[in-house]
Amino acid sequence: MESSTTHAIVEALTKAIVEHRLHPGTKLAEQKLADHFGVSRTLVRQALFQLSQNRLIRLEPARGAFVAAPSVMEARQVFAVRRMLEAEMTRAFVREVTPAKIKALKEHVAQEKTALDIGDVPGRTELLGDFHVRMAELMGNEVLAQMLGELISRCALITLMYQTASAAEHSNDEHAEIVKALAAKDEALAVRLMTEHLLHVEENLAFDRKVPTNDISMALS
Repeated sequence: MESSTTHAIVEALTKAIVEHRLHPGTKLAEQKLADHFGVSRTLVRQALFQLSQNRLIRLEPARGAFVAAPSVMEARQVFAVRRMLEAEMTRAFVREVTPAKIKALKEHVAQEKTALDIGDVPGRTELLGDFHVRMAELMGNEVLAQMLGELISRCALITLMYQTASAAEHSNDEHAEIVKALAAKDEALAVRLMTEHLLHVEENLAFDRKVPTNDISMALS
């Protein structure tokens, strides 16, 4: 019972954050949350701890819990590193492309489209990021897959919080075009599309979006 209640609080807060109803830096007061959900502060504390593990919130000693406010500069640096790394990965992928690998990527792109169609914001964000890791996995390069996974997780919260639905749909379309170029073994086109895609993702993050409400009850209703 306790774990399901904690899970429900985690889900509600996650949804409020990714749907832009709670913005970066918002203080999440334990008592307000306990009152809103009709539970003890202990359960709220458990939920906040889980969210901090996912880096959606930060816990500050003697100050409490706040919605995480990722650094824009860090995001820019992560994307710069990803462009360097993934351009080379794309070149290598073209050299060892097979019908089975293309089939696997096409299936992944189809899963992205499904998540977009049903409005699954966390799901679409995870799948759109995983496309890049999937390429590394299909090449059998575990080190590259791990490195990419870590890089992508560093900007996952930023993408979750700042990517619009239209930009996410655009990413899905661009993934489909990249797969076509890979299937055609057109190295120059595939590398160009991948580089442009990562630039588009970065450029389309709405860092200047309208600030939502600070009121927890309104944001969660």
